[in-house]
Amino acid sequence: MIRPILGDDREAWSELFRSYGVFYETDFSEEVLEKVWLVLLTAGSGIDAVVAENDEGTVVGFAHYRSHPDTFSGGRDWFLDDLYVHPDARGAGHATALIEHIADLARETGPAGTLRWITAADNERAQRVYDRVATKTTWVTYEVKL
Repeated sequence: MIRPILGDDREAWSELFRSYGVFYETDFSEEVLEKVWLVLLTAGSGIDAVVAENDEGTVVGFAHYRSHPDTFSGGRDWFLDDLYVHPDARGAGHATALIEHIADLARETGPAGTLRWITAADNERAQRVYDRVATKTTWVTYEVKL
């Protein structure tokens, strides 16, 4: 089941977010965890979150996403910032369900432009999921550290 993140999800989310950081070789400090958590729970902050629960009701994954005006369509574009499913829960469709849930929210909000995300080039397992639910683009990502 996919549902909005709730205040009671703090511990489960923290564990998953730390594991997500380890995957991307990032160690999130308590300060960063607290700041991100507060943003996720603050209405109108610009970033929202949903969680995936297994059949027992345990939170096994999350997705952070945001929406912004789209200059190509005049509608709204959506961006999936972070998606993570606990390794023990992978293969059960949680990642697909998280993506589809956000896509449905975007369609309901309408007019929606595009839901986009990036992933590491070596994240092949995730890319197998993404290849099933989305179209890989030819865009190249650049960044400037601030």
